[in-house]
Amino acid sequence: MPLAFLTTLTILAVITAVIIAALTGAVTAFLARADGATAAGALIRAGVAFGATLTLIALLVTTVAGLLS
Repeated sequence: MPLAFLTTLTILAVITAVIIAALTGAVTAFLARADGATAAGALIRAGVAFGATLTLIALLVTTVAGLLS
């Protein structure tokens, strides 16, 4: 595959992963606030959800890349 294609695909994958993780964090913060958590508590929960989502996506990408090679 051409290098430009792989670079473009990698950039799109990273952007997609960050958007999914950010949306997960935002929904988590919203639900935490609706449950009565303080603003600081909601941000902590959102940060944990953001990090966990990025970790799971990285694990998935690594597994698929290992299976394809």
